[in-house]
Amino acid sequence: MKRSACFLVLTFCSLLSFGQAPVTTPPDKIYGKLFTDVQMNKVFADGKTFVDCVPKRKPADIVADYEASKGTAGFELKKFVDDNFELPANAADDYRTNNAEDVVAHIRNLWTVLKRNPDKPVEGSSLLPLPYPYIVPGGRFREVYYWDSYFTMLGLKESGEIEMIDNMVKNFAYLIETYGHIPNGNRTYYLGRSQPPFFSVMVELLAEVKGDSIYQEFLPAMEKEYQFWMDGSDRLKQPGQAYRRVVRLRGGDILNRYWDDATVPRQESWREDYLTAQRSGRDKIEMYQHLRAGAESGIDFSSRWFADGKNLVTIRTTDMVAVDLNALLYHLEVSISKAKLMNKDDSAAREYRRKALKRGELIDKYCWNKLLTYYTDYNFRTQKQSNHINPAGMYPFCFINEHPDYMSFLGKKAAAVIKEKLLKPGGVVTSEFNTGEQWDAPNGWAPLEWMTIWGLDRCGQKDLAADIAARWVKLNEKVYRETGKLMEKYNVSDINKDAGGGEYPGQDGFGWTNGVLLKLIRKYDLPKE
Repeated sequence: MKRSACFLVLTFCSLLSFGQAPVTTPPDKIYGKLFTDVQMNKVFADGKTFVDCVPKRKPADIVADYEASKGTAGFELKKFVDDNFELPANAADDYRTNNAEDVVAHIRNLWTVLKRNPDKPVEGSSLLPLPYPYIVPGGRFREVYYWDSYFTMLGLKESGEIEMIDNMVKNFAYLIETYGHIPNGNRTYYLGRSQPPFFSVMVELLAEVKGDSIYQEFLPAMEKEYQFWMDGSDRLKQPGQAYRRVVRLRGGDILNRYWDDATVPRQESWREDYLTAQRSGRDKIEMYQHLRAGAESGIDFSSRWFADGKNLVTIRTTDMVAVDLNALLYHLEVSISKAKLMNKDDSAAREYRRKALKRGELIDKYCWNKLLTYYTDYNFRTQKQSNHINPAGMYPFCFINEHPDYMSFLGKKAAAVIKEKLLKPGGVVTSEFNTGEQWDAPNGWAPLEWMTIWGLDRCGQKDLAADIAARWVKLNEKVYRETGKLMEKYNVSDINKDAGGGEYPGQDGFGWTNGVLLKLIRKYDLPKE
């Protein structure tokens, strides 16, 4: 309890230092026509650049000067932006790899490069200041990211950086307390959405080192996050109804989907979303909601969300009850139950345990695809299971505790599907299909490698888990030897080619790759080069 009280005092002091009214206004609202003109005219190759810029003077003065000068002879938009904004620096831009280092030493050095100290509020900046140090992914990702951070923490733990894990969990608790949820990242333009809810899994990771009292310390934050994901569940009366992130299914069943409250293009991808919606011929607001929900899922973008399995213009993310999301919420319910039990609140502990048990049953009911013998998403609009096989189907094996013999039986079947559909020379591919999107073939991503390996290991498919781990580590180390870099994603189908697809070039740094690589090297005692 002493530690909890200390945390509350620190959080209160942080709130005082940041001011009582946290900034929430995104760049499109602050800069208006200037923002739209910069993004639509592609002043920067990457739409994220401008939304991360810091104004050199008061935003209102910049906007007024833009309105007064934009139509004058010789006016240059790029020069105006350069004169009035500080361009953002990419994490690790100045870092040069020491080629004499093995990959483990390289990652341990990178933690200091990717570290950010507590933030200070800056007027007109999109950054949501955090009171404790944190690790950023790297490259264009200059802020903390929600689900990325869990996989980064896996490596921080292996490096003995427990204080940093603690600081990052406290930052996420601060975000929940301040904004009501953990946004996609600590930027104003991310406030409409969250990301896969790994907070309780982070709490579990920290508790493994610091003891179970960690569950009690972060119980208020876990409860508040749960309220965020379940908001509106009591207002759904008929099957097929949905509100924000909750969906009512037949028989009164409630499960969850990804969502974003905003109804405009993503500010960091404004031009791309506007043009995608225009090409689709669909209702623009509906398109923006599907695109934003895809970003909340972290899988932005993939044929997993496409009605035709091929084209982004057919995206339908908000129609899907997502198997990974519901498995994570099962874990959150179990974690809250555990903390309640430690607090001697037996009645509440039983209630959250009941919720978790029910959710586990519903995941089987709606997401276990008997035809494919694999967990898939469920389209509540069409009332049909998806036939899209991807690593999200392994999440239930990572978390669900009931009926271990049954999960082992299903795991054996799922392992056969992975071998047939997803296993490649460099690990598991993100989907079977090559659509040009970054979360499809031929790419593999560290978080999905880890969840697949973890799930297989937990359901008894240990040989396949170890095989995938060895393939992934070998590929990561190969690229490191050749380039001195650890990348955001990899081509697992052709290990001699780079990954591709998506809205931006491949990024190096890279938080979750570093974390998963260290964890796998240690867990499987794999050679490091």
